[in-house]
Amino acid sequence: MSIREWPATERPREKLLARGCAALTDAELIAVLLGSGIPGTDAIALGRALLQDSGGLAALLGAPAESVRRRGIGPAKRARLIAALELARRALGEQLRERPALGSPRDSGDYLRAQLRHLPYEVFGCLYLDNRHRVLAFEELFRGTVDGASVHPREVVRACLKHNACAVIFAHNHPSGVAEPSTADRAITHELRNALQLVGVRVLDHLVIGSGEPVSMAARGLI
Repeated sequence: MSIREWPATERPREKLLARGCAALTDAELIAVLLGSGIPGTDAIALGRALLQDSGGLAALLGAPAESVRRRGIGPAKRARLIAALELARRALGEQLRERPALGSPRDSGDYLRAQLRHLPYEVFGCLYLDNRHRVLAFEELFRGTVDGASVHPREVVRACLKHNACAVIFAHNHPSGVAEPSTADRAITHELRNALQLVGVRVLDHLVIGSGEPVSMAARGLI
């Protein structure tokens, strides 16, 4: 039986409109984005299979397009999934910019997690703030292992000056899912803090993004 033959109250799209997103499982939400399944496999079953193949929602949406090889997922459906994630990121960014100021690591944690958690490679980014700790911009600066060879203080200083930032929050992801700051993380944070002090930019925090809650190095006394 295809989804079209189900009772209206059980069809994902109708359920979403009647009861809201919270009433749908991840697979059902993916089914709404896919729009249709394939012969012998409805859209919900296809959504479940995608989640199982990829190891979860974040991994699915962050995976390279060429890695999604399941039959029935072509460029159009893949593009819908990617677009949905990007819209969510942009919405979080708007909410962050509309806040009067950032007061705690949790204020920026959700946004930075949405930007970085799903990526299969390591990224170092900066959240630039004005003198009242209002968000000016977020920018990805480097890709690769966070250490002295891949994160260049000169480029970070240049980027802060370009955005006229008075303060900055660093963030990088651990694709392994383990958000524990490494020795290299601590070393480059101190190096960047010392470099930015010379131009009057304060380093407020460095968030490490893993599979759970972001870890604040400032909260641990590592800044």
